[in-house]
Amino acid sequence: MYKLTAKEEEVMERIWQLGVCAPKDVQALYADEERPHINSVANVFQALEKKEYLRHRQRGRGYIYEPIVTKKEYGRAKLSNFVDRYFGGSYLDVVSSFVTDEKLTEEELMAFLKEQLSHTNDR
Repeated sequence: MYKLTAKEEEVMERIWQLGVCAPKDVQALYADEERPHINSVANVFQALEKKEYLRHRQRGRGYIYEPIVTKKEYGRAKLSNFVDRYFGGSYLDVVSSFVTDEKLTEEELMAFLKEQLSHTNDR
């Protein structure tokens, strides 16, 4: 999965929000004071298509685009890169830091593990 620039990620967030859309649909989601030019949005769409995040099809005289990569898939890949880079690939260290920083209680962790074990035993 290709890495996205900040602008590509910003546009991709809006595409995931809309689903099937055209650049003008994404442009319309911006507030007036921060609305990019339509050509800028269209260029980002083309970059996202080259990076295989989008595909297009003809609609009338223009194109509509749809995401190929889901937000969840992208998030998982980004998380994996983050864990590799900052935690040496150790997900256990990530969870440990959540517990240490009190972002996740031991009770929540134990409840999650029990739930996961029951799903594994159901298979």
